[in-house]
Amino acid sequence: MSRSVVALLTVLAACKQGEKKEEKQEEKQEEKQEDRRGEKQEEKGDAQREEERAGKREAPPSRTAFYASTFEKQPTAAQLTALGRLAFADRSLSASGRLACATCHDPKSSYAPGNDLAVQQGGADGASAGLRAAPSLRYLQRVPRFTEHFHDSEGDGTDQGPTGGFTWDGRAQTAHDQARLPLYSPLEMANRDRAELVGRLRRAPYAARFRDAFGATALDEEAAAEKALLLALEVFQQDPAEFAPYDSKYDAVLRGAAKLDAAEARGFALFVNPKKGNCASCHPSSAESGLPAFTDFGYAALGVPRNRALAGNADPAFFDLGLCGPLRTDLAAHPEYCGMFRVPSLRNAARRRRFMHNGAFTSLEQVVRFYATRDSDPARWYPGGAKLDDLPPKYRKNVNTEPPFCAGRCKPALTDAEIADLVAFLKTLDDGYRR
Repeated sequence: MSRSVVALLTVLAACKQGEKKEEKQEEKQEEKQEDRRGEKQEEKGDAQREEERAGKREAPPSRTAFYASTFEKQPTAAQLTALGRLAFADRSLSASGRLACATCHDPKSSYAPGNDLAVQQGGADGASAGLRAAPSLRYLQRVPRFTEHFHDSEGDGTDQGPTGGFTWDGRAQTAHDQARLPLYSPLEMANRDRAELVGRLRRAPYAARFRDAFGATALDEEAAAEKALLLALEVFQQDPAEFAPYDSKYDAVLRGAAKLDAAEARGFALFVNPKKGNCASCHPSSAESGLPAFTDFGYAALGVPRNRALAGNADPAFFDLGLCGPLRTDLAAHPEYCGMFRVPSLRNAARRRRFMHNGAFTSLEQVVRFYATRDSDPARWYPGGAKLDDLPPKYRKNVNTEPPFCAGRCKPALTDAEIADLVAFLKTLDDGYRR
């Protein structure tokens, strides 16, 4: 059993025990509140005013509230994993009856799309085009909660800026928040509300197994039923065998069980060279803190070319600005974030058929070549010569100009041979290596 699952179940068990003390704690809290009211009426001056101001501040939401046990029974890790696996593959949970989590996150394709579509199709009709490319769900176990100012405790204390959260724009703070989004998205599974989703869950062939795991009344109340479903999906997505196997050739190299060949070794040297590929600056490869996820979970604006094949881009006034909209709305007043998308893991990248947030590229070689020549040969990437054509001019200053990019025009950062070597190294990050 993975440590993440054990930790999750420990929280659940602790919350269960805490419920028994809830009534006594509430009584004590009421008594304390009465005492404080009396003190506020007696005290005067600045101290009283500061206390009143502090009392108006809302307490931060509990990060463990979701895990508080409200069920008759405590499911085991095995039960939760099995239920999550069934729900993950269940097309009947969607409005169209044709879309499951596994449709866009295919287990046979490292939990990324198994087709070559730039964006996946869903919605109530099963044919509505999504907004962004579906990412892989592997290696997300260490994603931190989203913050605008991230300081790596093991680094030099530098503010990394926006970091963490699930999805391309980080608007989901947890794995169960992430699981909730597609269930209700009108472009994905398209359930109109909780009642509709729970109705489908109650009719699922495995509904009895939910009741067996959580209790006979687990699906009676809509909020509890939704919670049970999300909890099962979250625990399933922490199964290390499925979502974090760490069995690539590069992992074997780190364990001393394999060696990179000549091309792969040259590619790795380019990967970590800050003046060449500079890939490790956003995709750390070091194993100092455990096997690397090959992402720092940060955000970057790369100036990816506009994908004119996307339905949304038929409107020339429409722009997907990542952190500052349109799907995320709480950071709309931060123009410095516009155009930024979360840095994905590079594990299994070579197996993808579409790349970047808008699916603009169709091969890993094309992606590496874009990095190497975006600024030396912009005409290759931007039809009509309008460089950075998927960002309004006022946001183009946000685009990354660190190597292998540059500000203005420059020589290609990598030769054709170096691009081939770098791709060779990236292929060592694919799971399932066998000698």
